[in-house]
Amino acid sequence: MDSAALTAALQTFEGLYPKTIELSLDRIESVLETLGRPQDKLPPTIHVAGTNGKGSTCAYLRAMAEEAGLRVHVYTSPHLVRFNERTRLAGTLIEDDALIEWIRRVHDALEGRPITRFEATTAVALLAFSEVPADLLVLEVGLGGRFDATNIIDHPALSVITPVDFDHKQFLGSDLAFIAGEKAGIIKPGRPVVSAIQARVCGDVIARQAAELEAPLTVLRMEDIEKVPERVALPGTHQRYNAALAGLAMRTLNVPSVPDGAIWNGAQSAVWPARMQRLSDGPVTRLGGGADVWLDGGHNPHAATAIAELLREMGGRTIMVTAMIASKDHGGFFHPFKGVVEAVHTIPNAPGHASAAPETLAETARAFLPNATAFGALEAAMRAAADLKPDRILIGGSLYLAGEVLAANQEIPV
Repeated sequence: MDSAALTAALQTFEGLYPKTIELSLDRIESVLETLGRPQDKLPPTIHVAGTNGKGSTCAYLRAMAEEAGLRVHVYTSPHLVRFNERTRLAGTLIEDDALIEWIRRVHDALEGRPITRFEATTAVALLAFSEVPADLLVLEVGLGGRFDATNIIDHPALSVITPVDFDHKQFLGSDLAFIAGEKAGIIKPGRPVVSAIQARVCGDVIARQAAELEAPLTVLRMEDIEKVPERVALPGTHQRYNAALAGLAMRTLNVPSVPDGAIWNGAQSAVWPARMQRLSDGPVTRLGGGADVWLDGGHNPHAATAIAELLREMGGRTIMVTAMIASKDHGGFFHPFKGVVEAVHTIPNAPGHASAAPETLAETARAFLPNATAFGALEAAMRAAADLKPDRILIGGSLYLAGEVLAANQEIPV
């Protein structure tokens, strides 16, 4: 859905991508130095790391700050339909012409030096954020934390760590304590940090890192969650936790300050696509034969557990249509849906992404959900799901699939 001009501009970075991704800040640090260190010219920044709930927490942070009348920059990834979704300038998605010009300036500053796509686009965003006035920047980590391109920020107003779990095993491995250490790598000396309720091993690592850096640490408590309105903007108990974490972050933030009224209004007004999003009438939902069609991009066991809990609360019969990246924990994703989802229809992932073969995915799913069938395309899987007359169809397992579905259903994020 990107314009031809924007696609061409982004392609200028392709010849510079290193053959392997080395977790390091050297490449982005070098180009930002050439650009005059825009990372030192940003508004107060909330830096958000973690495994699950990062995007939702960022959405709540933005909504709460905007309820207080603040102009908010936001950087998130990946995008769902349009690349512009990654960069929000003072409340509005970045426009093509301006984005292309910032891309050109970053490309020129590189002078042929190697850089990954995420590093390059992070440099573009930081340059844009440094040149457009705003009161606050919400900056989401892409992968890990310690060596993520966003961790070029030296003095965040606040660091936030959402729940830590296994993900990106090809880069971060399968040692949960190590993963927590990488996420805690965004903590900066003397700068306040707020953490979600964590598994003990993760909480211990985060607390130790904060203590070593003399960074004041505040951990979410059940009483913080109880302050959140019973119904928040995004459905599910896990979203009350995300809203509570965002609220705690806002109360911990000193500059700019956000009053409680704006915090709770924001909890009820936040928007974040593909997080248990009930799709509107469109070409995809019409394939469902009258069943409600829901969309969620969650793709790991922690996310699956949260989605399954919400489905239990909703009751009725659910059919899942799913695609996943080949490297994800497929069994860990399907296990929480045992006894909750009646059937699984597996399909290829969005074009251009390393998809698990639908047949392989279905075979894994059968260990937990015996009625699992592979299909060659979304349309066939949806029609077969409609034939089963469920109460709802849940499309999930991949943010890339979510983007394809939103585009096909003509629901482009704005």
